[in-house]
Amino acid sequence: MNTQIFPTVSSYGYNFDFIRDEIRALVEKGVLSRHQPIYSVAQFIPAREWAGVEKNLEEQDFLLRDSIADLLGAERWDND
Repeated sequence: MNTQIFPTVSSYGYNFDFIRDEIRALVEKGVLSRHQPIYSVAQFIPAREWAGVEKNLEEQDFLLRDSIADLLGAERWDND
């Protein structure tokens, strides 16, 4: 299953907020789980773009084995 959500642009065009928002969208769609490691996202990103995304995540001190929940941070619930 390849549901590429990331547009085909240069990997240098991905900033951290964009990456996090796109991963959050995959989690909200139920395609990914918050408990999966970050490297699970690689299947949704073109291979030629992955190196740039990986570098960007590492610059933010995220390891690919960290969970997606660590990347997304705390969730806010409007109905609490």
